[in-house]
Amino acid sequence: MTAFSMEKIEKAPKEVLVDIVKLAQKKGMEGSNGGWKEFLSVYDKKLGKSLSDPARRAPDALIAFLKTFSNVDDLKFFDKVVEKHESMEHIEKKTDKLSPEQELVHKTVAHPHYALNYSFPSHEEGWVLTKNRKKLKETRCNALVAVDCEMVLCEDGTDALVRVCVVDRDLKVQLDELVKPDKVVVDYRTNITGVSAKDLEHVTCSLQDVQESMKKLLSRGTILVGHSLNNDLHALKVDHTRVIDTSLVFKYWSGSNFKRPSLNDLCKTVLGYELRKEGAPHNCLEDARAAMKLVLAKIDGGVDNNTLPSYQNNVHDTDAMKLLCHRIPICVSGEKLLEIIPGEFTVELKANKKAGGDKYAAFAVFKDKHAADEAFEGLVGDQLKDSSGRPQKLVSFKLDSGVAGDLYVRKMVQDGDDNNNNIQVASNKRPLEDETPTQPKKLKTDGETPEPKEIVVCNNCDGYINQIETLKKQLSDRDQEISMLHKIIVSQARKQSGI
Repeated sequence: MTAFSMEKIEKAPKEVLVDIVKLAQKKGMEGSNGGWKEFLSVYDKKLGKSLSDPARRAPDALIAFLKTFSNVDDLKFFDKVVEKHESMEHIEKKTDKLSPEQELVHKTVAHPHYALNYSFPSHEEGWVLTKNRKKLKETRCNALVAVDCEMVLCEDGTDALVRVCVVDRDLKVQLDELVKPDKVVVDYRTNITGVSAKDLEHVTCSLQDVQESMKKLLSRGTILVGHSLNNDLHALKVDHTRVIDTSLVFKYWSGSNFKRPSLNDLCKTVLGYELRKEGAPHNCLEDARAAMKLVLAKIDGGVDNNTLPSYQNNVHDTDAMKLLCHRIPICVSGEKLLEIIPGEFTVELKANKKAGGDKYAAFAVFKDKHAADEAFEGLVGDQLKDSSGRPQKLVSFKLDSGVAGDLYVRKMVQDGDDNNNNIQVASNKRPLEDETPTQPKKLKTDGETPEPKEIVVCNNCDGYINQIETLKKQLSDRDQEISMLHKIIVSQARKQSGI
């Protein structure tokens, strides 16, 4: 390790050392004693890799690990991480009056996850490092452009840029290009990117062409906006300092637990509209515009304002007008829910994350929250709560057709959430919507949540049972055939070997 790098490492605060080690783990970097866990097995014979969280290790252990690296590129990367932290410290010490745009840049850079996500290997070939001029005029520039990129999967396992869109503050298009990857593509991810191989047949624009365009757009201190912008910059291979990341500037974390909200979630909670339907491909241009709109909304509402205006509770209201019905027997059609749940509603089937099984889930969608609450209160059943504290009931039913059984009906929001105006884009835990309901965690007792009762099978289920029995018989016959073939092979092998 060079004297310069070693000096910076030894003087770095523990949080910087922790970030460097975490990044080394993430990138699979290895020193003379291997990776971080292999190093611990040698460095600490007592605990070894059983205590592998870098944050729980003393600075001496972290420094000792980093000293095992001698590759020049590795050392340059470590220097880059230290530089990112130094830029954060510089911002925190700055006391000058700042514009809202500059405040958002500072909020991004001062975020505890900034150094981890924005320490790029820009020393490597093919990267572009925009000039970080310190002229007062350029550091006070409030010009904004927003970017969004789409990436494809290449044969070597890396991602490659396939489309880039840039818009200005007025949402006007400044750049919209399809890009020809310089490596063999194995997955165009068309269902996400919206781009296919046919779309690129006559495309000549290269990554280098896009980088030249980005350099021009980002000259004179222009601020680059994006959602999880580090991913876009990595695809562009552009290292730019003045950035606003919409996934970092909104308040949505609790303590040390952190999860970035999706762009779609922020659009629904902040802008009041749905960016895309679930499963729909991305629209690169609209995603760039959405990121810009979020920044402008943040500026208009006040950079330090962490509450949402009333119109931004649309998503909460939409959830509140729904009841989730889960553990529904497959012999009970969605239409039959109208016989079980009171009130007027439409049935919206829920995608089943666990394929197969004899249960499914659906939403009962009412005209408003009041109607949903009334229907829930009108249900006769055991009052329970799921693992997030949302009210639900275990409802027993018997249909006119004679079919009987049980299902769960759950509210989509907790009671008392109506007055919650704080941004809650991501919670510490997001349980599966059709998970087994539970009371607050405790030792299992006789009073725990009961399982649904056995279902009286309807006539429509006879076909399924017959099919299952037929498949079982086919599998049994196939097993016998395989066993017979195996015996024949063994017999022929013995004859050939003369046994």
